[in-house]
Amino acid sequence: MKILLTIAYVGTNYQGYQLQKDKPTVSLMLNKAVRDAFGIECNVTGCSRTDSGVHALGYCATVEPKDPNEKITVPIEKIPLVLNLSLPDDISVLDAKEVPSTFHARYDVAKKEYVYKIHASTLRDPFLNKRALEYGKEISDESFEKMQKAASFYIGTHEFDSFMSSGSKIENTERTVYESYLKRNGENIEFHILANGFLYNMVRIMVGTLLDVEKGKIHENTIPDIILAKDRKRSGSTAKADGLYLQKIFYLNS
Repeated sequence: MKILLTIAYVGTNYQGYQLQKDKPTVSLMLNKAVRDAFGIECNVTGCSRTDSGVHALGYCATVEPKDPNEKITVPIEKIPLVLNLSLPDDISVLDAKEVPSTFHARYDVAKKEYVYKIHASTLRDPFLNKRALEYGKEISDESFEKMQKAASFYIGTHEFDSFMSSGSKIENTERTVYESYLKRNGENIEFHILANGFLYNMVRIMVGTLLDVEKGKIHENTIPDIILAKDRKRSGSTAKADGLYLQKIFYLNS
């Protein structure tokens, strides 16, 4: 029996999702909760790595017994409640459903959606502390439109070397971006992006580049040239992890 969990978490207190020696991670907390709830050793497989401080609204992970002769006896509909009893307050299982034994939480991903939240104000919002980028200034309607135009150039199939952290060992840098746009609600701005995959720090560098467009350091019409250059030095800075959320995972045949 393999169970697919949908999980939300605030990443502020964790060194990302993936297990790391002697460091607090979301995976560590989830593995402990699974052992406590089910009383058996299970394989827990996440859909993706997330960096330190990054949040998730719809992270996915599978759980299945390591020993095929053992079973998870908790009814499916009660699994979220039972796991949440053992999880800290900043991690919550939202849903659980049974999937085929051949299903893979990572390799069956078709698309991922990320959201990056920006608080564009001269005044801090304490309720957004570590949960949005505090930009420290207002963004005019004119600047917002320039950022929106710049974001539209991310759409398409490109080699995104210019938006990958230096030193990354990934060789295939081609990704397809299906949606890339900004939404505004007063001083709160969200960057939404949907793609078949992402490179290391890709979204945060994209956001940093959009903010450099707002500052006048990069012209919005030069984004295609920056993409074609395949040179990290041509794009903007890497935005903080605080505002980044893994919004949703889309699976093949779903």
